[in-house]
Order: sequence, then structure tokens, then C-alpha cells
Amino acid sequence: MKFTGNDLRLYAITDRSWLKPGQTLAQQVEQALLGGVTMVQLREKSLSREMVLAEARELLSLCRRFDVPFIINDDAQLALEVGADGVHIGQEDMAYEQARALLGPDKIIGVSAHNPREALAAQEAGADYLGCGAVFGSSTKDGVQTLTPEGLKEICSTVKLPVVAIGGINETNLPRLKGCGAYGAAAISAIFAKEDPRAAAEQLEALSREIFLPRTHGMKTALTIAGSDSSGGAGIQADLKTMAAHGVYGMSAITALTAQNTTGVSGVLESTPEFLKMQLDSVFTDIFPDAVKIGMVSSAPLIQTIAAALRQYQPKNIVLDPVMVSTSGSRLLAEDAARTLLSELAPLADIITPNIPEAEVLSGRSIRSREEMEQAAASIAQQYRGAILLKGGHLAGIADDLLYTEGKAHWFSGRHIDNPNTHGTGCTLSSAIASNLALGFPLEESVARAKEYVAGAIADGLNLGQGSGPLNHGYRLR
Repeated sequence: MKFTGNDLRLYAITDRSWLKPGQTLAQQVEQALLGGVTMVQLREKSLSREMVLAEARELLSLCRRFDVPFIINDDAQLALEVGADGVHIGQEDMAYEQARALLGPDKIIGVSAHNPREALAAQEAGADYLGCGAVFGSSTKDGVQTLTPEGLKEICSTVKLPVVAIGGINETNLPRLKGCGAYGAAAISAIFAKEDPRAAAEQLEALSREIFLPRTHGMKTALTIAGSDSSGGAGIQADLKTMAAHGVYGMSAITALTAQNTTGVSGVLESTPEFLKMQLDSVFTDIFPDAVKIGMVSSAPLIQTIAAALRQYQPKNIVLDPVMVSTSGSRLLAEDAARTLLSELAPLADIITPNIPEAEVLSGRSIRSREEMEQAAASIAQQYRGAILLKGGHLAGIADDLLYTEGKAHWFSGRHIDNPNTHGTGCTLSSAIASNLALGFPLEESVARAKEYVAGAIADGLNLGQGSGPLNHGYRLR
């Protein structure tokens, strides 16, 4: 069985001390698997070897049925005999090198680690994953070494191996592991000591989906379809910097070249529809993006080209920044192009990010207050399937944004930052949303994280050029 770090998301470790009268361990584990457990480890200390071998074979068959990895605790020889997917060894058990020599190159070997030194040693030896704890204490092992959530985060940031957190984890404290860098959590009593192990596993599984993001061995990818800004503050340059700052591999399809700097635009050379199509085909047929951000597109034929490509390739997580009206209120898109954008591109987007002047065009309403923002967002939502992020920066004295999705309004409060250098803010926000969606964050959290990133890039205080300068897209990297 091919192992990935995602298998660690809800890792169940058996303990027969909670078996009900007449119940077998396999029956108990089956309930946990029905509840969504993604990996099972057999830990058995009290039975004879013959009985453990029979039990292991029964659990292996069960795990095969659910297509989840089955691991033996401590005993590599038993894992070999039963044909298990691998073994988990502690610091006091058989050395990793011995276990690997016995099991061969294809079996999974996990190693316990309690600090960065042990974690790095296991990584250097060749372990497939680490089990780190006890993060909240443990009722199942005497003399267990403790490890705080902060210590767990330090280990996760030190090694490249997938890490599963272990020790005293339950439905109450599991959310404290969000952002620690682990791939999943191991549960024992939080599942098997419960009256209904299946329901307990279902609850933990739902929580784990929110806390532990899916991971891949390669980078997540995002495509920006927008114009080029020769000064680097907006357009595809801002988008690619933003994607890189989020750890996302960025790609681009250029709709136009511009000659511009912080004082204004002096020239535009538009791409042809044929050449834009070639760019889009080149990206979609080779490195398929996990998210797509669409920015400035200045003509109806280019908009139609993009819409045709989106319909053909069906990417997910499409973020449309409808660049129609400038910050000063000037129209940036001709009437025919604006109509094409609204009829061809907007219906394909998962989220649209208009500023207030653009939202006034989309809704046909004037917007002067938060209440009118909600009314406009509701009106726009009747026309398009996607969410609406109405940016409130044009309202005096506030920087609150409104996310309207599925008939519900969610406000993101923000502070006004005293910095005149805000060139490329809209491009940066939309590409940050696309980056977070590519990383697997839910929509609402992607917007919150993007807004926080943009605020930090403005607050950093970069001051370049003689006009409205750019943000510092790399402020987190210093």
C-alpha cells in the first residue's frame, strides 16, 4: 500500500482495555473505521504471540476492506509475519536500521520522537513518518515523555517528514493543534473508551478535516491571468510575488504588457486572443493549477478566450477580480468588454472581488454604508453562482470587507493603515485568496488569511517610487 502523510490525519491506536463484554477488537476497530479513521496501529501487550498474530491478521483484513494502512506497534517481526503495511518503533525499541533490513524498502516505518534531535535522527535514518508526543499527557502509557503543542510545532518546522501528534488527544483539545504543522493526530481513548466509537471517530474526523490540511509531495500551484506591470507593484508581478510568499508555485498568462510606474501608465500593448490561448493551453496541459486568479482583461475577445479555456479545462477555485473601475472612479473597461466580463467570466468564478465602485456597476446601486454594501452584495449574488467579496476600502475611515455567500453575510473587520503606498492592493488580495484556496483552506478562512497578509504588506511601510508605491509582498520572508 502506498503511504502518504495524509494517511495520518486520524490515526487510531488500539487498546483492548475498553472492549465491551462479548466484543472483539476487530468489531471495535470496525466501528472506528466506519467513523472515518485513516490509519490503524495494533498495540497489544497482554496476549500470547499466537493470539496477537491471529488478531493482527483479522485487523489487516479489515483495514484492507477500508483501504487504510495497518501498522504493528514495536514488533517488526510480527509485522513481517502477518504482512502488515509497516511498524511503529519507539526510542527504546528495535533500531530503525534493523527494522528496515527486516521489512525491506517498501514497508512503512514510523518512529517516535520527543524533541527535534530525535526527529532529525529519525529523518536522517530514513523513517517514513514521526509520532510525536505526548502533547497533552497520556493515560495509556506510564512514564511517557511530555511534549507541549509548542514543542510539537518546533519539531514539525525542523523536519520534512510527516508528523502525527499523539498523547491525550480528544475532541476538546484537538483544535489546539491547528497550525502546528502536523499531518494528523493519534487517538486512543478518545475513540475506544467512548460508548459509541463510531460516533466518536466521526466527530474527530470532522474536526481533523478542519485542522489538518491535505498535503502533497509537490507544491500547490496557481495561475494568474492578468496584465503585466513593468514597475512590479501590480498585475502578474504582484500576483506571482504573493503566490511565492504563500509557498505556492505561480504561473501566468499575460493579457497585456504595460509601461507603467508608481506615477501612472504610459502605454499598453494588448496580447492577441490567439497568443493568450497558446499561453493558457501551455499551462493547463502541463502543470494544472490548483487555483486561478483573473485580473485585468481589457477587451471582449480576450475575455471570451479566457472563458472558453475555463469551460474546456474546468479548473477549481477561480477568483475573479473584476477590474472595471479605478480607485479614483475612472472606467478601465469599455462597455462591450464589461458586458462580456459579466456574462462570460463572472458566472464561472467561485468568488468575485469587486471594490465599491465596481460593486455599484454590478448591482446598479449606490453604496455609502455597510447596510448598502450588504444590499448590493445580495443583489450581485442573485446574478452569479459564486461568492461575493465586496471590498469596503472606499468607505471613509474603515477597511471592512463583506463576504456574501449562500445567502449569508460575513464581515471581516480591518484597521485603516496610514500608508499612501497601496499600489496593487486589489491584485494582491485576489491572488492571496487564490493562493490560500490552492493550499486547501476553506473559502472564508482563505479570505481572512488573505486580508491579514495584505494588511501586513501595507503596514510594513515600503516606500518606493515618486507616486503611489507598491506593497512589500515579501515582508514575511525576512
